[in-house]
Amino acid sequence: MPLWSRTATELAAAVRAGDVSALDVIDSHLDRIAEVNPHLNAVTQLLADRAREAARHTDRRLAAGEDPGPLAGVPFTVKDCTPIAGVPTTFGTPRFRDHVAPVDAVPVARLRAAGAIPIGHSNMPTLILAGMHTASELYGDTRNPWDPSRTPGGSSGGDGVAVAAGMAPIGLGNDSGGSLRIPAAFCGVAALKPTTGRVPADQRLLGPDDPGPASQVLVTDGPLARTVADLRLAYETLAGTDPRDPRAVPVPLYGQPPYAEPLDGPIKVAVVADPGGHGVHPTVRRAVETAADALRDAGYDVREVPDVPRLNEAYDAYHRLTVTEFAPSWPAVRQLLGEGGDRFIELTMRSAPPADAPGLIRLMSTWMSIRRSWTEFLHEYPLLLGPVFTEPPVEPGLESRDQAGRDRVASGMRLCSATTLVGVPAVAVPTGLAGDGLPTGVQLVGRAFREDLCLAAAQAVEDRVGVLTPVDPRP
Repeated sequence: MPLWSRTATELAAAVRAGDVSALDVIDSHLDRIAEVNPHLNAVTQLLADRAREAARHTDRRLAAGEDPGPLAGVPFTVKDCTPIAGVPTTFGTPRFRDHVAPVDAVPVARLRAAGAIPIGHSNMPTLILAGMHTASELYGDTRNPWDPSRTPGGSSGGDGVAVAAGMAPIGLGNDSGGSLRIPAAFCGVAALKPTTGRVPADQRLLGPDDPGPASQVLVTDGPLARTVADLRLAYETLAGTDPRDPRAVPVPLYGQPPYAEPLDGPIKVAVVADPGGHGVHPTVRRAVETAADALRDAGYDVREVPDVPRLNEAYDAYHRLTVTEFAPSWPAVRQLLGEGGDRFIELTMRSAPPADAPGLIRLMSTWMSIRRSWTEFLHEYPLLLGPVFTEPPVEPGLESRDQAGRDRVASGMRLCSATTLVGVPAVAVPTGLAGDGLPTGVQLVGRAFREDLCLAAAQAVEDRVGVLTPVDPRP
């Protein structure tokens, strides 16, 4: 078995035991990138020399009897909006081609301190704003390794493809409405969207100022991996407080917070295959049923319920809040998106126009009320099982084609939007292959700061269904 096909957990154990060198691990992944990335275009800035030198440093530490960390020698990709020290953070636009990061982003620094090695930046939609499909003005389109006629999703699509195709066992992306979970579902890997405040990050990406309140609360950094065990290892590394992020809170990684009521008996799982009742593709419904059966077999108390709380209100509030915050800067930002890159936001603004000041105050009130409704729902059902996207992977650029395409894609990710608005954790996990050979997946949503419940349930699904990747790219 080549080293590039092994999991992060296996690689770190082998390096720490001295069975393989960290340099051998990095070289194996660099060879894999050279083999498949020209077709897939997932890794945009390859850090070969830096990665090799970091691996040599790890091997020297091991030889000196030092502990190199729980992720010793494990390569990871980093979404091109997350800074790596000394490397341009381009956001996929030529304007930032030379925007060299002075220091690592907090999550990059956390992974590096645990022994992991950044091997390259990964592609994303231009400025994260050009759509759900991963295509940037600077680097072009990223292709889905299962079928190039289908999108790999976004906006962390470069990491999803890199992990699925064996270019790295872990990808570091972020999620502000499905950007981790959708690439995971479309590429056949797993992803964790943490609770707001679980993983620290400095959001001052392009200057000294912090973003507005919606961006502060809705964006969370998180990992993608081929197995749930690797997600767990990355989660343990990334979580915790940091003085650069006042949002981060000191909550236990596992088990309930001290103030919470204990969970007695089998954990109840609410199942909603069609959130909001707007329709779900039969393939996606079968994926939810497969996951529900796996959880029943594992001893969970699985119950179908009519719907999630206030889905339509949450969907509307999510889009109105984000558009309202973004609208004042749009005339300047749209100039950075390149030809056609502004269509997705333009179409979104037509569907969800910005609110005025009184309207924004009402939206903030609605936001809190929706969060309360979800807290009450998750008090009754500590876990929710539902779709990541209510259709199989769609064609690239559908969301920017016309208003109908944009609205179809936005509807497809509606459960992702709602759970992002609420700020709760979710794990996307594969459920097998559909008849057309494309991967299917679901998400498991939990109470705030109960990532451990989501990960345990996802492990139960993986134990029954198996792991789908790494996969060789299909022509």
